Amino acid sequence: MSSAANATGLTPSESKALKERPIQPHEQRIVHAIKEVGRSVISHISTLFSLRLQMYSCSPKEDTFKIYAGNAIFHDPVGIAKGPDSIRAQFLGLAKIFPRADIPKFRLLENPSNLPKNTILIDQDVSYFRNAKASSPTKTLNSLLTIKVNDAYLVTSHEEHWNHEKNSTSDDGFLGMINEQRKKLTASFTDTVVGKPKD
Repeated sequence: MSSAANATGLTPSESKALKERPIQPHEQRIVHAIKEVGRSVISHISTLFSLRLQMYSCSPKEDTFKIYAGNAIFHDPVGIAKGPDSIRAQFLGLAKIFPRADIPKFRLLENPSNLPKNTILIDQDVSYFRNAKASSPTKTLNSLLTIKVNDAYLVTSHEEHWNHEKNSTSDDGFLGMINEQRKKLTASFTDTVVGKPKD
């Protein structure tokens, strides 16, 4: 495991050790969008929590993406998407590859003191299935979600760090710059393939 600090300012092992916390009322709509509504694990959690969960369970709906501000950015090891339509395309594209995903672990984490209060941290495991009827997943992935919201509680930044490890950016030198450009191209290609939402 890397010793480089992720978006929390902590190492992966330190961010994985953060304590779980309850959801706050202003976070409900965002967290709802992450995972599908009605999962037994989170059935006691409000509507906002469920909308956010829909994305990662490969069951997003058109209104799932209303949690994003117009200038929102989604960044993971595969792509960098800008704006709600591009972010939508990334998750709809994922659902085309994996028709089913289960979320066996989902923890809302306490923020370290160095992070602003408008940051939501989530530690999750997502099991992806290429065959929706399979008994075991194709891949299970642990990730740290770092979500920043504005004063209207709309998401402005949504970062996913696989295994809690830092995403490379142009700040990491020449190879980081090349990787960042590849991520932008990947997101642009996905936008083209998936298409824009119908009004």
